[in-house]
Amino acid sequence: MMLSMVSDFLKSFARDERGVTAIEYAIIGVAISAIVLAVITDGGLGQALSDAMTTIDTNIGSAETFTPAGG
Repeated sequence: MMLSMVSDFLKSFARDERGVTAIEYAIIGVAISAIVLAVITDGGLGQALSDAMTTIDTNIGSAETFTPAGG
């Protein structure tokens, strides 16, 4: 009786694929992160993003000190 229960549990555990899917998604996520990191650090994309953020920061600073005409 006990051996049958253990055997049934092990069979159902072997057929259960819920954890496998989560592991697959984790592996895919790590691979995509590595690719994105490689593109940003090796290519000109990182510098382009840095330049864009600097431009945005400068424009926001200019807008804060802007005084409208007649004000």
